Amino acid sequence: MAQLELLNLSVHFGGVKAVQNVSIRVEQGEFRGLIGPNGAGKTTVFNAITGVVQPTAGDVYFEGQRLNGIRADKIAHMGIARTFQNIRIYPKMTAAENVAIGLDSYPSYNALSAMLRLPHVVKRDREIKRLSLEYLDKVGILEYKDYEAGALPYGLQRKLEIARALATKPKLLFLDEPAAGMNTNESIELVSFLKDLHQNNDGLTIVLIEHHLEVVMEVCQNINVLNLGTMLASGTPDEIQKNPDVIKAYLGERRKRNGK
Repeated sequence: MAQLELLNLSVHFGGVKAVQNVSIRVEQGEFRGLIGPNGAGKTTVFNAITGVVQPTAGDVYFEGQRLNGIRADKIAHMGIARTFQNIRIYPKMTAAENVAIGLDSYPSYNALSAMLRLPHVVKRDREIKRLSLEYLDKVGILEYKDYEAGALPYGLQRKLEIARALATKPKLLFLDEPAAGMNTNESIELVSFLKDLHQNNDGLTIVLIEHHLEVVMEVCQNINVLNLGTMLASGTPDEIQKNPDVIKAYLGERRKRNGK
């Protein structure tokens, strides 16, 4: 049984068919890429899986359980975490405090216990602080634990967002364009970081949306290509790079950008 399975997934917004009849199977522990030109429907697929939008048709299964109709917070609690195209951090809080929020999404005590600072509350707070530093260390930014998140360089903010996602102890992690806004050197560093992230978190499944194709080709084991909301191609990085339909789709996008 695949860990994640999409069966003929469709998402429509009025008359716009953002995603149409997309089927994908992702195995546990896999590093999967999801690519395609602008407007291909990649983020909409993420949103349908994580409960941000509901499928118009088709089904989403995670570890055999159908996710259709389940709220986003419940899906997150099942072991699915994600980052976003636009970094979502608390800029005035420290890096450690940002991670702590991910750790304390489901507090085990009530408001009265927190106000009275009962022993089990104090113990839990200490544990959260310890774990916050542990997750910052996992992504290589422990030295910035006391920095305001908004003051961190862009690449470190991306790592902070990933640390916060990891703090929820996901089984499946979605990364939505982590290289967006990065220069060439930062993208090269990101490749190394993503490889280490996957190797050092045994059993963690990662699905990556990315416009920087060199990043996807370096880190992903298998790739799905969307175009205009439909599945264009699936295969290994080598197969995808040689696929004439994929080449044509990306060549067309470049011509649009260049005004040709």
